[in-house]
Amino acid sequence: MKTFLNSLFVLAFLLPATIFGQAQVSGTVTDEANALPLPGVNILVKGTTTGASTDFDGKYSISVNQGDILVFSYLGYSTKEVTYTGQSPFNVTLSEDAGQLDEVVLIGYGSTTKQDATGAVEQISDKEFNRGAIVAPEQLLAGKAAGVRVTPNGGAPGEGADIRIRGGSSLSATNSPLIVVDGLPLDQRGVQGVRGQLNAINPNDIEDFVVLKDAAATAIYGSRASNGVILITTKKGKANSPLTFEYDLKASVQEVTDYVDVLNAAQFRAIAETADGFDASILGNADTNWQDEIFTTAIGAIHNFTVSKGYENFNFRVNLNHASQQGVLIGDLYERNAINTSFVQRLLNNDLKLTLTAKGNIDEYKFAQGGAIGAAVAYDPTQSPLNPNGTFFNFVGETLAPINPLFTLENNINRSRNKRFISNFNVDYKLWFLKELRFNMNAGIDYSELDGKEFNAANPLNPEAFAFRNIYTGIDRNTSLDFYFNYKKDIESLETNIDLTAGHAYQEFYRQSGGRDTGGNGIFQDRFANVNRNTLESYFARASFDIKDRYLVSLTYRRDGSSRFSEDNRWSGFAGGSIGWKIINEDFMQDSFFSNLKLRAGYGQQGQQEIGLNYAYLGLYTPGTQDAAVQIGDQFLTTLRPEEFDEDLKWEETSQYNLALDFGFFNNRLTGTIDGYYKDTEDLLATVPTAAGSNLSDLLLTNVGSTRSRGLEFSLNGILVQSENFNWDAGFNITLQEYEITKLNLSGDPNFFLPQGGISGGVGNNIQLWKPGFDPTTFFVFRQVYDTNGNPIEGAYVDVNGDNQITEADRQAYKKATPDVYGGFTNNLSYKNFDFSFTFRYSLGNYMYNNVASDRGNTTTITNAPGNYYPNAHVSVLDTGFQNQNLFSDLYIERADFVKLDNISIGYLIPFDNINLRASFTATNVLTITKYDGIDPEINNGIDNNFYPRPQTYVLGLNFAF
Repeated sequence: MKTFLNSLFVLAFLLPATIFGQAQVSGTVTDEANALPLPGVNILVKGTTTGASTDFDGKYSISVNQGDILVFSYLGYSTKEVTYTGQSPFNVTLSEDAGQLDEVVLIGYGSTTKQDATGAVEQISDKEFNRGAIVAPEQLLAGKAAGVRVTPNGGAPGEGADIRIRGGSSLSATNSPLIVVDGLPLDQRGVQGVRGQLNAINPNDIEDFVVLKDAAATAIYGSRASNGVILITTKKGKANSPLTFEYDLKASVQEVTDYVDVLNAAQFRAIAETADGFDASILGNADTNWQDEIFTTAIGAIHNFTVSKGYENFNFRVNLNHASQQGVLIGDLYERNAINTSFVQRLLNNDLKLTLTAKGNIDEYKFAQGGAIGAAVAYDPTQSPLNPNGTFFNFVGETLAPINPLFTLENNINRSRNKRFISNFNVDYKLWFLKELRFNMNAGIDYSELDGKEFNAANPLNPEAFAFRNIYTGIDRNTSLDFYFNYKKDIESLETNIDLTAGHAYQEFYRQSGGRDTGGNGIFQDRFANVNRNTLESYFARASFDIKDRYLVSLTYRRDGSSRFSEDNRWSGFAGGSIGWKIINEDFMQDSFFSNLKLRAGYGQQGQQEIGLNYAYLGLYTPGTQDAAVQIGDQFLTTLRPEEFDEDLKWEETSQYNLALDFGFFNNRLTGTIDGYYKDTEDLLATVPTAAGSNLSDLLLTNVGSTRSRGLEFSLNGILVQSENFNWDAGFNITLQEYEITKLNLSGDPNFFLPQGGISGGVGNNIQLWKPGFDPTTFFVFRQVYDTNGNPIEGAYVDVNGDNQITEADRQAYKKATPDVYGGFTNNLSYKNFDFSFTFRYSLGNYMYNNVASDRGNTTTITNAPGNYYPNAHVSVLDTGFQNQNLFSDLYIERADFVKLDNISIGYLIPFDNINLRASFTATNVLTITKYDGIDPEINNGIDNNFYPRPQTYVLGLNFAF
């Protein structure tokens, strides 16, 4: 206690002396070349931890003593040290560092510069991301890169998105890109129990995305690169930076702005009264919009608290994240609690760099029963949600009737928790005996545990029904170890820079699922645990040459082995090569109006082995379930069921050609790229029918057929205005693409096809097909016949083959769900402390099958229900007058072109002494321009049925940095 009081006494005298000995100085940091202010410049009192940073106007304030040395550092500029001798104001200018201006971008197992890249590589940094209360990192990318299409899977909280790079290339295997986070390749199957596998990566924690699109860029990832690669780099503390605290809050409100068009009570009653034996007592007296009943205004909040600090040889960053988002469907909820850390240590005079990133998070879901959406569309609008006694209304005794969707949402519970840990440790060492040689090693793990509970109440329409209880568990473990040597050398005598890389990678994936449920009898039974394991081993090498700062050559080779194939087919090699010509550096271009001009071309091979089944080449036996047990005497014994297999199963392989031109004008204030590609995929991994008796199933996963994809990408980015107070930059991209099946069976029969695209209405019906010469999302329909007034004639279709009868032979391939053209348009503007941004996305040439209308747009839906009740119909019945379902009419194939104002944001920076406060308002899914009559023109598979609507979101953001 005495020691504490003495210390306090000393501090009481020393503190005022220290304060009075210091001076609070301020000033502005500007660009030496154009006198523009530089925001975000780091200022540090040398030899201390005292620091500050410039605000949006380049202004700063810091406490210093006479004779202190201030260190000013900023990316792309030379570091400057200035001694304080009483200057007021303390203004400083920084000059560009030519050695840093050529921005470094990641490529597989290494890095290059933008001017030296020969592959199709695109970097999207955090300043270009979409804004708002974003939970799924994929949404940051939407509309930002040519050749990259991001389609959200729906509007549920925590919902992920499908990412397609250059259209994909597979049929039954995955079409999703390989995603690598801080050097760790993620499992392309995702993890169990979550709506989006990338949700474990906090969007606020991402520094940038690098998209590798062509084979020359992705071949070094060989085995999984046929659909492109996305490299995600998370934020890390900066060296020699002050201790910084940041708190970011985004509070959101969501609402559904459009519903499926169904009949109101009066319209419904008018049709119901035409039913044979109409019973008026079945109908109620209400006019209920059931969709309005099941959807609600949802609120959410995302909190981020970040601490970072940088010393000369060590820096760290720690982020705490809490996200809570209600769903617009009553009862839907997503919550995430996470900690994201990074630590960087430099040793041996910066020759050794150790980087550790670790992310731990808990994802919790309360899944609302999605079937309630379809039930709300179908429910009798004359009924009230509640009975007079306050209980939920239901058609008691009518076991085939839909259940009151509010009863479903209230009484069916499904909750899960996924605990996940992702970590990567990187060692980067410049070898002491040869400084041009580096050793790099990555050791990573992605581990998750799932536990969940589900309860479905007994069917209120059937008094003999049991409630259903289910407990489910799961484990996912992804471990990775890779290392490589990199040698970079400038050979002056040859005027050539060489960059050589060679390495080895090993990755293992383990998945386990299990649990217990009550089945149909109310008694808990254990389910067999399902264990799934596969491994990959790879050797890779790359050699790159920059000759005379004009001519670029890059060669890549990777040899992969996968446990998913037999020993005879396990290993395969993937090669890639690209060349580039930096035309801008030629003598004849010195007086050109171009500031950048580079031609590049590439060719490469990529693989695919992500088939889901790990041992499809082996004859396996699957344990039967308890409800399929065989009685022998007084015992019930489960059986073993032999599974189908193909012992010759092998890699799916894609070959891709790429030709591109990069250009820049006005000192690169206007830059762009024209990029063309052509892809051929052979030995497709596809599930196809087999001849009766030829295998153990009528469907078999095998290598059959081929596809072709080609496209043209164009991107243009410009700094339209750059001044002291007002800045404006814009980016535009457009992609034209074609994708078709070229072969589908071993014989190459051009007329062979496989039905695809299951739909509601009837049993086992499909609305799409796979057929050579057509896109895999092509629809398969009858051509509708219309009367002289342009009205469809029910059941009348074009007799295509002229045999005077309408049969399956008259169904035709017609339109497709894949767009011909898509892209985005982004603008970022700032005026003094105000900033404003918006993003448009567009898609042209895509069509949608309106399955809600085809299934329910007829009078029979109401008048001929299988029970003593009347379900609702789609409003299209008022236009067509159809009495029955016409599921395969091309009437329901609708144009789904759209232009979306996807994201709009406005913010204001309020500077205080040593504290910056930014307030912002963001709206997402703001406006959709389309001719499509359904709920949303953007649905992945092109079939609109029971779709969880994407809400319109309004976000208020506050960001404190000090």
